[in-house]
Amino acid sequence: MNANLNSSQLYFNRELSWLQFNSRVLAQALDEKLPPLERLKFLAIYGTNLDEFYMIRVAGLKALFKARVQETGADKMTPTEQLEAIHTYLHKEHQVLESCYTSIISELHTHGVHIKNFDALNSEEKEEIREIFFHEIYPVIIPIAIDATHPFPHLNNLSFGLAITLKDDSKHIKRGLIRIPRILPRFIQIEQTFIPIESIVEHFASELFPGFKQLASTPFRVTRNADIEIEEEEADDFLEILQEGLRSRNKGSLIRLELMEGADEDLISFLLSHLNLDDNDIYSYKSLPLNLGSLWQIVGDKALAHLLLPTFTPKILPPLDSENIFEAIDKQDVLLYHPFDSFEPVIQFIKQAAVDPDTLAIRMTLYRAGQKSPIVKALIDAVRDGKQVTVLVELKARFDEENNLRWAKALEDAGAHVVYGIPGLKVHAKIAQVIKRKGKKLQSYVHLATGNYNPSTAKIYTDISYFTSKEIFGTDATHFFHFLTGFSTHTKLDTLYMSPTQIKPKLLKLIEKEGKQEDKGHIILKANSLVDTDIIKALYKASQAGCKIDLIIRGICCLKPGIRGVSENITVSSIIGKYLEHPRIYYFKHDKVKCYISSADLMPRNLVRRIELMTPILEENLKQKIEQILMLQLADNTLRWELQEDGNYTKVPHLGKSVNNHTVLEQYINKIHDKTKKETPDYVSRLANRILKES
Repeated sequence: MNANLNSSQLYFNRELSWLQFNSRVLAQALDEKLPPLERLKFLAIYGTNLDEFYMIRVAGLKALFKARVQETGADKMTPTEQLEAIHTYLHKEHQVLESCYTSIISELHTHGVHIKNFDALNSEEKEEIREIFFHEIYPVIIPIAIDATHPFPHLNNLSFGLAITLKDDSKHIKRGLIRIPRILPRFIQIEQTFIPIESIVEHFASELFPGFKQLASTPFRVTRNADIEIEEEEADDFLEILQEGLRSRNKGSLIRLELMEGADEDLISFLLSHLNLDDNDIYSYKSLPLNLGSLWQIVGDKALAHLLLPTFTPKILPPLDSENIFEAIDKQDVLLYHPFDSFEPVIQFIKQAAVDPDTLAIRMTLYRAGQKSPIVKALIDAVRDGKQVTVLVELKARFDEENNLRWAKALEDAGAHVVYGIPGLKVHAKIAQVIKRKGKKLQSYVHLATGNYNPSTAKIYTDISYFTSKEIFGTDATHFFHFLTGFSTHTKLDTLYMSPTQIKPKLLKLIEKEGKQEDKGHIILKANSLVDTDIIKALYKASQAGCKIDLIIRGICCLKPGIRGVSENITVSSIIGKYLEHPRIYYFKHDKVKCYISSADLMPRNLVRRIELMTPILEENLKQKIEQILMLQLADNTLRWELQEDGNYTKVPHLGKSVNNHTVLEQYINKIHDKTKKETPDYVSRLANRILKES
């Protein structure tokens, strides 16, 4: 069948695919088999995700609409059609969201944990809250009069507060706002009872406007276009469509108003008139708190940790459990699968290098280092010890700009050479290089990864780390850092692959080559998102040739599986569970290398507009380890969803033995660690083989 691979019918819309992903997150919150705080955590993730989606994607679509742009992607949907579809989808999901929250609150109640408005408290609790209000809230919140001499204030992105109607003794009607600053906690806590702060402020609102009587009030929250703050992380595809001049006129425009159901109609009209929004931009909630992301405050309460899934302690297994890490890497390449394998060896890689007198230089990229980074502290120690330290700190890392600026300044103050990214390209590659003197020679040690150098996220993200002392990797690492710090035109690496020049062409070639194996071919691609049209077309062609293709795509997937004559040989899975699936792994059965790990997702922004790295895995035992990780995930019948031709995802049927790849790995890592410390590093291969046979 010679299908037209440019047909819009062969592509899912990116935005609607993302909404499907967030619905799978919500499905975890609906899962009554999970502990109640675990469910609340997924509800918080759902809300945080949605905030970001509005700030970037919806804001971008609204800007395109104003610029009268008609098409934005391979699916050919116009911005207007997408905005209408998003609005319909989210309003339809609203009832599910409300029901989910009510169910979780009810279950928490059985454990003695309560979320109550001020009016639902008993007299003793109300008196305690009264004390808290006047001593801790009243001095901080800001009453704002709105009239001819007091204009409506600028509201920052995600501003939260109350709109209020007041009456004085002369029966003059006034409008006002009460801003609730972010420095205040979202919930005021009395033992295991959490009281939304707006219900407290609403009760005492008259205290903020002496001489006025409160007639009506409503909590509200606004969302703005946040392109300015967030840079191009998710919005860069829009930048190609909109000229800078058009974009700049709409910077920071308001795009969403969140209210509680039953809000006073006059107050709603008052807000809409000043915010320049219409009814379609309003989202009303019945019982949900405004700002679902704030539920993290409750989830993070250490006294309630028993209402979460048990915490897993990552393990350090041979060959890294006893030896000096560099001696271990001298003997063999090492591949770790976090968080089951501890992230500590990555930290030790830098720490040991920092104090070793034989170390001459340390170079690395930092994208998201976190607030308390032992790696950055080790780099500072290395500089002070006289070692050459070069660090590329990417200042455009979304929401980590402040951390990265702070670390960059600390490194510079210590004397490190700090590079602040590359003009026009975001550096997303994850690489560290240590150069040591060994006798009369220099020896390079390289760490390559799919995830960030962040110990905190390494406990909740699955990612792959790869250590090697092979000369071919060391040479490429040196060329790579020379490219970042100088004017090098050596943009082509010999063993590693770098975007924007090498990764996409290599992947297209690998897909085409495996497709020629016809029904003997097998491709497995694991990534966060699949959007790139050229990659999708290549996969369609390989499928048409008979090649078996398994895609494990956590989030956005614009490819349509199961289309006769086009993609009937393609399956698309999404795994949502305890850990955030984050590694990018690309497997081709008949390729000499077979397995590649990468920092790059299958999106234009990663393949064309960023500096990324893709690493071939050359050792047979490590290839087998990666292959078995993939096989185990494809055998998962607990956390895995499958994408259907109509764009919906269905949970994989739970047939036979239950296989939850996260739980399986936790149990087996614990078993191996407890049983013996003499196990070989191919433990994942062995345990996965056993599980696959059993299932």
